[in-house]
Amino acid sequence: MEEYVITCTSVTDLNATILKERKIPYACFKMIANKTEYEDNFFDSYPYEKFYDDIAAGMMPTTSQVGRFGCLELFEPILKEGKDVLHITLSSGISGDYSGAKAVAEELNESYPNKVTVIDSLGASSGYGMLVMLAKDNQEKGMSLEDNVSWLMENRLRIHHWFISTDLTSFIRGGRLSKAAGFFGSALKICPLMNMPEDGTLDVFEKIRTKRKAIRGLLAKMEEHAENGKEYDGPVYISQSRMEEDSEFLKQTILETFPRVREVRIFPIGTTIGAHTGPGTIALFFKGTIRQ
Repeated sequence: MEEYVITCTSVTDLNATILKERKIPYACFKMIANKTEYEDNFFDSYPYEKFYDDIAAGMMPTTSQVGRFGCLELFEPILKEGKDVLHITLSSGISGDYSGAKAVAEELNESYPNKVTVIDSLGASSGYGMLVMLAKDNQEKGMSLEDNVSWLMENRLRIHHWFISTDLTSFIRGGRLSKAAGFFGSALKICPLMNMPEDGTLDVFEKIRTKRKAIRGLLAKMEEHAENGKEYDGPVYISQSRMEEDSEFLKQTILETFPRVREVRIFPIGTTIGAHTGPGTIALFFKGTIRQ
């Protein structure tokens, strides 16, 4: 097997155990709350329930990227071992993570014979994580770095990202919704159905009344776009923020609708994404048609 190491950041919203078992080193984003900086390290620094309870109580966290020093800490030990790096970043459509990592890679590539290749996932949360896991699968099957890079570029837009939010508070606080729109949306029990199009940004695709209809809307998008339709047998990830019961409902509905799906994995939305969405979010990720 070619000697290269796949790396990522904690915004894959998987968990530390999975990344350790798959031998995928990662760097952590940061979350700043109450003038204190915490690593976005799968809730090791800031417990899951406390984080979302504090946001519901009015906390307004901010986030920061891995940064130059974090990238150097991640990449240099691997290069010093004589191995190449294939680093996959959070979408450039919502973060400067890609451009920052790219700049550090260019700097290091002038100093080491082994190289760092940086790929923009054009994804977020566990959809970004799914792409990392698929790249690792490729590597374990013997795929070269060059071929894996080509595969990622050809397939990254096949990872569908569909989100709903039942709590618009964080969207209002962050300026993504006006107070008036947020007030009427909450009063009418509007749950926006959002997606991540080909540029890796976030778009409101549809406004749906009531949570249960919005969850059904997620399922409908999977029926519409999943690879091979209801014969889909690929990975399915759900990420959620204080929506445990609803996520389980969605999981069971998917397993009933797609009989060849063997497993649906549910992950908590980490502090980086969660700082912007708040509690009340469910996201669904699967392989499918090219995102538009």
